[in-house]
This record gives sequence, C-alpha cells and structure tokens, in this order.
Amino acid sequence: MKLAFSTLGVPGLPLADVLHLAVTHRYHGVELRAHPEEPVHTGIDAAQRADVVAEFKAAGVEVLGLAGYARVAAPGDDAPVLTEIRELLELARDLGAPFVRVFPGGGTEQSAHEADATAARRLGTAAEWGADLGVRILLETHDSHRTGADALRVLGPVGHRQVGALWDVMHTWLGGEQPTETLAALGPYLGYVQVKDIASAEDTTPLPLGAGVLPLAECVEVLSRHGWDGWLCWEYEKRWYEAAAPLPELLGAGHHHLARLLNDSA
Repeated sequence: MKLAFSTLGVPGLPLADVLHLAVTHRYHGVELRAHPEEPVHTGIDAAQRADVVAEFKAAGVEVLGLAGYARVAAPGDDAPVLTEIRELLELARDLGAPFVRVFPGGGTEQSAHEADATAARRLGTAAEWGADLGVRILLETHDSHRTGADALRVLGPVGHRQVGALWDVMHTWLGGEQPTETLAALGPYLGYVQVKDIASAEDTTPLPLGAGVLPLAECVEVLSRHGWDGWLCWEYEKRWYEAAAPLPELLGAGHHHLARLLNDSA
C-alpha cells in the first residue's frame, strides 16, 4: 500500500512546503483539499495548474486526489452540484489526480430513500464526465451515509466503474460498522482509505496515529488479508480543531506507525 496525507492537516500551507514535508517524511502522495482558502482549487488558471503539476513532478510525489465538497445527496436543484463536480473533475484531469472526493450531505429535509435516489442520479450523470476525463469520483463514508452499507445504497444503483467509495475509518466506526463489514460492502468500489485517530466518539479531536481508539490495525489487516493494495491517506483534521497539535511534527511518527501496521499485516 502507498501512504499519503491530506492538506486538511496543514491548512493554507504553500504547496512547496507541503511537498517538502511529504519528501522529508517519505509519503508517496498528497490529498489536496480543493477549497478557495487553499493554494489549489478550481479557481486557479491553466498556468497555475501546470505549475502544480511541475512542482509535484520535481518532488517525486503523487497527487492522490482532490478532496472536494460537493454534496451529492443534498436536497435542491441538480445543476449547482453537477457544476461543482464537473469543475473538480476538470481540475483533477489537469493535475493528473486519479480521484475526486464528494460528500453525501443528505441532511434531514428528505427521507433516506430520497437522498439515495438524488445521489445516484447525480453521480450517474457525473460518471460519464469522469469516464471522459479519466478521473474517478469517490463517495466518502460521511454524514448522512456514514457506513459502507449506507454508501452501498447509492453506489449499487449507480453501477458505473467511475464512481466508487472513499472509506473514512472514523465515520464507519462511529456508525457501528466493523472493518470486515465495511470492506464487504465497499470492496468492489474502494478507491482509497482515509485513516485518522481520535480519543472517543464524544471527542473527535485529531490525535497522532495509534494514540486513540480507532481500529487502524484491524482495518489494515482486513485490507491486506483481502489483497487490497491501494492508498492509505492520513486525514488529520487540523483545520477544524485549532487546539490540535501541528501535523508537521507528527508526520514522521505517523509514517512509522502505518509502516509498522503494514509490516505486521503482511
């Protein structure tokens, strides 16, 4: 498996510094948070996109994917959501990123059935764009569709190879799903896995990997046992928890922890 970290853990950090951290601590890739407050987002022009590609190439680091914020199950018109996804897909194509992350965002204004149908309809449309652009759309286990079983209610009806799943291990755990159950649901659709650690279900402040309660060892063991050889991406949610320890000083130990889990599960 390859290791990456998300720029959510180093909000606003210049790309050159992000890449320096990746190289220094031996991460293979970086997940870019695609938001206007970050250096890389859908508003940058063609020359800026080419510069991003050149910086990653010079560093020998891969762009794992773009963490977008489109909410595919949200109530309302399809057009704004589809426009947001299309712009993310085009940016990913320009940067050579294989994946774009989207959220469910079903909320409480509609039934689960309605949210599933909305998400499947939008993703079905966007899947064709993804196929044309060579980018895969990943629905994250999050909010209204927290577990693998929840996500499967959308992914199954879409039935398109360009639409898959991003397994966030915190949300499936909070949803009461065991790693074996999550992989059983998402295995055919799995794009990559976001790892993290927290103190408890009540306190989700990010912690160093291995310092909390999330079943990271079990997740890695289950993935390895089933021959999955994709990406593990450390999503350290510093952006939302200002009191959390700075990520740069944790990256070395985090790489060591993940490498040890991979070695133990081999």
